Amino acid sequence: MNMYNIILKKREGKALTKEEIDFFIGGYTKGDIPDYQVSALLMAIYFQKMNHEETYNLTNAMKYSGEVIDLSPINGVKVDKHSTGGVGDKTTLIAAPIAAACGVPIAKMSGRGLGFTGGTIDKLESIAGFRTALSKDDFIDNVNKIGLSIISQTEELATADKKLYALRDVTATVENISLISSSIMSKKLALGSDAIVLDVKCGSGAFMKNFQDAYDLAKVMVDIGKADGKKTIALITNMDQPLGRAVGNSLEVIEALDTLKNQGPDDITQLALVLSGYMIYAGGKSATPHGGRDMALNALESGRALEKFKELIEVQGGDSKIIDDYSLFPQSSYIKEVYALSEGYINSIDTELIGMASLNVGAGRKRKEDAIDLSSGIVLNKKAGDYVEKGSQIATVYGSIKNIVDEVAKQLEKAFNIENSFKEPSKLILSVID
Repeated sequence: MNMYNIILKKREGKALTKEEIDFFIGGYTKGDIPDYQVSALLMAIYFQKMNHEETYNLTNAMKYSGEVIDLSPINGVKVDKHSTGGVGDKTTLIAAPIAAACGVPIAKMSGRGLGFTGGTIDKLESIAGFRTALSKDDFIDNVNKIGLSIISQTEELATADKKLYALRDVTATVENISLISSSIMSKKLALGSDAIVLDVKCGSGAFMKNFQDAYDLAKVMVDIGKADGKKTIALITNMDQPLGRAVGNSLEVIEALDTLKNQGPDDITQLALVLSGYMIYAGGKSATPHGGRDMALNALESGRALEKFKELIEVQGGDSKIIDDYSLFPQSSYIKEVYALSEGYINSIDTELIGMASLNVGAGRKRKEDAIDLSSGIVLNKKAGDYVEKGSQIATVYGSIKNIVDEVAKQLEKAFNIENSFKEPSKLILSVID
């Protein structure tokens, strides 16, 4: 078996066997197969695609290319939740403590942000003292103790994915359903949870811009999870405008806390309740997702979810006083208001532009090694469907470098499409696949 024949076979549109996929993933992980041959195979896969069996075998090979976490010492049905990334998406910070407050053990490893989609780990690190790098024993002990732990992914997890993603990023082979789904699901399956709830974003601020692409990706990931024996559910959710109002690390944690206090924006509150409802259902604590949502609402309204988040902060070394004193978060040096250029209804928001603006002001990374400004970001004072007067405030920019804050504020003026007639905003949850 050799790479030349594998590349040729896929170039001709033929399906690769499990053995051929294992050979190429194993060899590339160990450094025995050079980048130029894997680049050629990735391009062949990009154009010729992979069938379901190939995609599952690729996912499985990547799963076992590194460490596979054993969560069996944790009591109960462990549930993982994953989002494909969006602007202002802080649902993990809300849904995870809600589900944990309802008795579902949540042992979650999360990533850092890259580009304009924020990372849960970066957000949590805006809480003074919060430790995201824990040993596996401490991680498991925390879940058994309080029902919840969120830590950064280990370098040993799905080792092949890190190498392949870096190569895909520089060879224009990112946008392929099989390559995307195997990248996501190899890490999810290696994490060892019993059930997975996926939030697949769709719209101008998401990787998948249209519903059909989002549906295809969600369906493949659900099929992969089920083939591995995991209860897997995917929700396709709207990312045609930022989720909630805050975009940026500490700003999003503050909004998550407001939501846990029953004072958050309606869209992030409703999505977190639905997602946590499915997590509760997947964890066997409710007979139906609707019943799970009812349990989630009770946990939110009673304050049990906020208390669970406080326990998470304390068990991982953070200062829980931030729950009542937001001045303990990193603070921006400069704040700039953005005003409406005309009168009318906000009929759409260029969500990708909002995301890129938050990256430019310091809230995101252009490269993995970049430092981020935890205090910077954007707060939307108005959302799609709102009526605005000319000159009224529609957004606020936070940052540490004045001229960049001023530039970003000018960019944001173009993100709001204001028209005379009212247009009903798109619904939040577009489809469910289980």
